[in-house]
Amino acid sequence: MSLVRCVDVARTFGQGDRAVVAVHGCSCEVAASARIAITGSSGSGKSTLLHLLAGLEVPTSGTVSWPEFGTSLAERGRDIAVVFQGPSLLPALDVLENAMMAAVLTGIDEAEAVVRGLAALQAVGISDLSNQLPETLSGGQAQRVAVARALTSRPRLLLADEPTGQLDGVTGRHVMDVLLAAADELGAALVVSTHDPAIAARLAEQWEMRDGRLFVPVRGGAA
Repeated sequence: MSLVRCVDVARTFGQGDRAVVAVHGCSCEVAASARIAITGSSGSGKSTLLHLLAGLEVPTSGTVSWPEFGTSLAERGRDIAVVFQGPSLLPALDVLENAMMAAVLTGIDEAEAVVRGLAALQAVGISDLSNQLPETLSGGQAQRVAVARALTSRPRLLLADEPTGQLDGVTGRHVMDVLLAAADELGAALVVSTHDPAIAARLAEQWEMRDGRLFVPVRGGAA
């Protein structure tokens, strides 16, 4: 069962002489049980591909479809969660409120959202920071809040863009433990972009982005 399907997808930013092709003619599928690492150097197109898979970017050409999800971005939001690479917390909300947000936006009542938020913060090891504002957090702590927030919506597709990039080795491994355990518990697909070979090795499939082109191993080869 395919959750996301890309057919000859390309994404260009800018126009004319300033146009930059971030993704060239990508075709791929993410199955319901997938555990995928997308590797590649900085600027290779990993983040853009993840945003296309989430429906946050519209392809310049080609098609992206979600056979098992709703047709609108709002409907898909109940099934897809994204951990972004950069800071993405709302500064006026405390850590728990930020963690609850994904659950609240999918229609979960506040009491249940609080329970989910606290459980997710505990899972990533920062439940003691629940009342703090984002401005008081380190970059690594803020990233762990972002991971917790993604988990509270209980998605069927979890997309994480360099989720360990701002973390030390021990904390990064713990966050990957949390992501993998959550994907198993939820029966969700997990796609992680990373430049870290040790992180990539923990996922069953490794895809590679090179200069905006996707290389997916097929039966020992690449396509």
